[in-house]
Amino acid sequence: MSDKTEVWQGTLALMILKTLEAMGPLHGYGIARRIEQTSGNLLVVNYGTIYPALLKLEQEGYIDSEWGMSDNNRKAKYYRLTRAGRKHVAKETQDWEQATAILARFLAPGEEHS
Repeated sequence: MSDKTEVWQGTLALMILKTLEAMGPLHGYGIARRIEQTSGNLLVVNYGTIYPALLKLEQEGYIDSEWGMSDNNRKAKYYRLTRAGRKHVAKETQDWEQATAILARFLAPGEEHS
């Protein structure tokens, strides 16, 4: 039994965008490993999950890609945020911060919120 959990539904796109925002252009494997690292290795990102999400983000215009060479001299597709992606990540971040603040009210029993 593993202590790692899969990425929660609806959060992977934001994690990818935030990773690219913080790290700059990365290939898919690098994005997946960085998400796992950022989670304190509590999340696992599978190839069957990361690449469809990258394709969807690219089709939506939030990221661009180009081929380059990885650190180990292999051809790899590198992804980077677009201008639309930067705007989208700002809005999504704000939305998630609000949602988690609301949820926190339900997870703190006995506290009065006004």
